[in-house]
Amino acid sequence: MKHLNLDLTQLNSVVDRLLAVTENPRHRFLLMAYARHRALEVAGRYEEIFAPDMMSPDAVYHLTVGGNNVVLNGQQQIKGLYRMWAQTNQTAFYLGTEEVSVSDHYVTSISTAYQQVSGKSLRANKLLNRLPKFISRRLLERALDEQHHDTDDNDMYLHKYVGMQMIWPYDSRGRLLGEDVYEPLQHQSELIKLDAKDVLSTARCGELLAPHIKPLPSFDEMVLGKQDRRVA
Repeated sequence: MKHLNLDLTQLNSVVDRLLAVTENPRHRFLLMAYARHRALEVAGRYEEIFAPDMMSPDAVYHLTVGGNNVVLNGQQQIKGLYRMWAQTNQTAFYLGTEEVSVSDHYVTSISTAYQQVSGKSLRANKLLNRLPKFISRRLLERALDEQHHDTDDNDMYLHKYVGMQMIWPYDSRGRLLGEDVYEPLQHQSELIKLDAKDVLSTARCGELLAPHIKPLPSFDEMVLGKQDRRVA
């Protein structure tokens, strides 16, 4: 996406700058967890997001974006979304601008963001919006349960979200409790048709981000100051 000056490897550049001036150990841990989660998601390594030290088993996602209002309850449904994105080259996510803040139990972000999305997903979203809620919910859950999804690089778009607001809550041990994602300026969003040669595969996303994915430190050691006394 050179013509838009978008660079996948700069996904967490704002988080890195905030980390450089953040001293509170708990705040630093949350920022590291936030950055790792995003990098793993975009790299297609979604299984690693569900590590016991990263996400609560009862996590809930509230997603009000792209004209949809969706709630994902628990890791199974959340994993289904990430699996679908990974198999259909929809993990590519770029940030134009972003402001990030951190507190004891939240990381918040406001950004202009771009996601690579499939035409099939866009059409499905429009259909779900027109159907009665109980039917659209059933169809959504069926899609999230699917283990294999097809992709078509000739039917891909770049979806620009303006002013996207995200609040990520964390529990007492720094595990993600969910995501609250809201697109307040939907009327300013844009869809940019991509040539197949410009589509970034999930595998390529993983290659580009691999050097930037950092292990999460021990919560006990970093935040609580407890030494790990286990014998190697």
